[in-house]
Amino acid sequence: MSATRKEGARLRSIGNLDIIRRFTWEISSINMYLEELRQFWARTLGISGPQWLILMAISDLDKDDGVPVNVVSKLLHVDPSFVTTQSKLLEKKGLLRRRPSPTDARVVRLSLVEKTQKHIASLNEQYKTIREFVFQEFDEHELTEFTAKLATLKMRLEKACVRISHDL
Repeated sequence: MSATRKEGARLRSIGNLDIIRRFTWEISSINMYLEELRQFWARTLGISGPQWLILMAISDLDKDDGVPVNVVSKLLHVDPSFVTTQSKLLEKKGLLRRRPSPTDARVVRLSLVEKTQKHIASLNEQYKTIREFVFQEFDEHELTEFTAKLATLKMRLEKACVRISHDL
């Protein structure tokens, strides 16, 4: 099939709203299950799902000098004030540390305390078992390719949201 015919076939398939609706519902369902898992993990620390996400973001991003609030907020697609408020609550619970940046006192850097790091590590075996079960249908190449497609979709959705907000 020529490149032009392939492009035409691709555009016709995108025009099939049933596929797009099904895809949208599947993504929504996936998000609900991920939220259920977040709530489960969060309960082990007595915190909320969004607070758990903040801890996970810090765990993934911290390279021993803390993570700026704005970096966490960008990863989670939330306002920095939300991360600030929630991180203060997490600090009161003794789960993370908030420190001013040594180079810019306006920037607050977040890091996990040792107790939280150990707790997350203790859940690692359960998490690994779930991860292996969920992703057993994908080999590394397929998962890499699928993740790249989802990243492209996310970027295009972000642009669409910006475009719509400018039109309003």
